[in-house]
Amino acid sequence: MKPAVWINDFVGLFFPRTCQSCGIPLFTHENILCTKCRLHLPLTNFYQELNNPVKEVFYGRFPLYSATSLLFFNKGGMAQHLIHRLKYKRKKEIGIYLGNLLGQQLNQSEYFKNAQAIIPVPLHPKKEFKRGYNQSLMIAYGMANRMHARVMADLLIRRDHTASQTKKSRYERWENVKNIFAVRHPERLIDKHIILVDDVITTGATLEACASTLLKIKGIKISVVSLAYSQG
Repeated sequence: MKPAVWINDFVGLFFPRTCQSCGIPLFTHENILCTKCRLHLPLTNFYQELNNPVKEVFYGRFPLYSATSLLFFNKGGMAQHLIHRLKYKRKKEIGIYLGNLLGQQLNQSEYFKNAQAIIPVPLHPKKEFKRGYNQSLMIAYGMANRMHARVMADLLIRRDHTASQTKKSRYERWENVKNIFAVRHPERLIDKHIILVDDVITTGATLEACASTLLKIKGIKISVVSLAYSQG
């Protein structure tokens, strides 16, 4: 047995690695999810369709090139559980892992593979400090591992701290975020195809607010992606 494998197995006796979905111990070759949960991820597979239900969320709201989500989000389902752990249990490795899977899909798609920049939806600094990180940035890092696009997290900023969007209507969500974003160094995004990244797309209000700010930049082309798409 190789020394590294022996050490990993010894550490695992005291600090066992477990599946972030079902909680069973992971085998040495597994990471974040066990093989069964990995095979049962509720994938949308929308990345090869230019017109799909995620893009339909934004019809008539702003010029959008392409859109997709990795997973279907259902109440009590696997996607909800994983995203809850990512956002509230300090499991940022979930975002990187799922972002990796998302980036692998996008790199196979003619609608996304030539994007030049990946921009995560920013959190207000107070919320990011409390959480410990921006979950959308973790997703973006995972995506960049599989794509040629660079993460550009310092350009889009959030000026105001807003209340949670969870229980708001579509109109209330838009009112909550419509004027809270700004762009630094917009010249760095002129004539670029960018991918905006969020954790969950429900009404799309936050992404629309980001896009309305970014669309003031000359020649910009915007696509949006998320880990999950909520149909409700």
